[in-house]
Amino acid sequence: PPHAPARPLSPAISQATMLNSDLDLAVDLWTARIPWIGQFAEHHWFLVGRPGSRDRWEVWQKPNQCDTSWQYLHCNLLPPEAGVGNGAGRMIARWNGEEAASLAARIESSPDIYPWRNQYRIFPGPNSNTYVQWVLGSLYTIGWRGIGRRFARHAPMANRVG
Repeated sequence: PPHAPARPLSPAISQATMLNSDLDLAVDLWTARIPWIGQFAEHHWFLVGRPGSRDRWEVWQKPNQCDTSWQYLHCNLLPPEAGVGNGAGRMIARWNGEEAASLAARIESSPDIYPWRNQYRIFPGPNSNTYVQWVLGSLYTIGWRGIGRRFARHAPMANRVG
C-alpha cells in the first residue's frame, strides 16, 4: 500500500486463512464483539491480502497509536485476526477480483480521503463501523451490531461510493 508497510504472513496463517496460491488479492471483512457491550455491538475492520502479506485497516477510539496511523485511522495497529477484548475476531465476507481491487484502492487511499479520520465518537459515529460502511458503500451492509454504520451516509457526496 502507498501509506503502510505490509505485514508479512506467518506460514500457519497464510495456509489457514488468507490467500490461495492462485489469488493475487483478497479483501476480507472481519468483526469482533466489543467488551462490555458485545451482546449489542461489534467492531469491524478490513484485511487487505496480497501474496505474502496482509494489512489490517480500521478506525480505533484513540488517535495515533502506531507508526501507520492517521489520527483515528490505523493500519496494522493490531495483529490481523486479533479480537478487541471480548473474544476472537471472525471473517464475515471476502472479495476477490475486480471488487477486491476496487476496495483495496479505496482502503489504501483512505488516509487521504476518509472524511472523518480526525474524529471519533462512539455513538452515533463516526467510528470503526462508519469507516467500514463508508469503504463498502452499497456493495455490502454490515449488520445491526455495527453501531455507527449509518453515519457513513453523512459523507460528502464526493466521498461516497455506490
